Amino acid sequence: MDDLKRLSAKIRLEVCRMLKKRGFGHLGGALSIVETLSVLYGDVMKINPQNPAWEDRDWFVLSKGHAGPALYATLAIRGYFPMEMLDTLNDNGTRLPSHPDRMKTPGVDVTTGSLGQGISLAVGIAKSFQLSEKSNRVYTILGDGECNEGQVWEALQFAAHHKLSNLVIFIDENHKQLDGPTQEIMELFDLKNKLEAFGFAVKRIKGNDEAEIKKTIHQMFEVKNQACCIILDTIKAQGISYFENLQDNHHIRFSGESELQLNAAIEMLERKLKGGGRLGCFS
Repeated sequence: MDDLKRLSAKIRLEVCRMLKKRGFGHLGGALSIVETLSVLYGDVMKINPQNPAWEDRDWFVLSKGHAGPALYATLAIRGYFPMEMLDTLNDNGTRLPSHPDRMKTPGVDVTTGSLGQGISLAVGIAKSFQLSEKSNRVYTILGDGECNEGQVWEALQFAAHHKLSNLVIFIDENHKQLDGPTQEIMELFDLKNKLEAFGFAVKRIKGNDEAEIKKTIHQMFEVKNQACCIILDTIKAQGISYFENLQDNHHIRFSGESELQLNAAIEMLERKLKGGGRLGCFS
């Protein structure tokens, strides 16, 4: 197993472990971004886990803040805080609240949760780096359901107008949102065509392929004077077939069959990684 696939498996395992202990959570939208987080934090981004506030770091904004468990797992594995802290997800007084909070969690650059707001913060940060002529890049992940928000399109228009080529936007198109399929709730039509019409450089790729994600990000680095977007074709609860096929997999309370299937997924991932203990920091 190569390093990025191994990191993806670690992130997926820790998300499952966290939500098993909690008994419920946003499994679907957390798992669909695992491979993207693996590539960003395992290969692409300039980061310093020992100094999360390093001025020259790249910034990450999880606009779809309900996927916080996937970000927390990634940060812990990369060494921003002890792995044991993952056991405190959503506990009273935790430093790992349901949605990311930059005042609580080491490595979280921006507080998010209210859908539509994260992308606005991301474009503002990218604009500040453009104005100050700094080399920092900004990465942000949006949900496809989140794109129902009008604020998203104002932010995208701003990014395109200001040619924020230091910003890479990912849209996690897993085709579902809280209340059902995006096609039924609010048709997005062809996101690629829409974004190209806004003035973006756009690629649509499989969101479970680390090599393709990495290659596409580096292709976007070659784009000058144009905002960039990567549309990730994903499946809600990606990587665990039972939950992929579950109709209501946005937020799950684990009991009965779903609890059995979660336990089976954890065992499968532990076997895949050749060991059932806490996996420690990826390096």
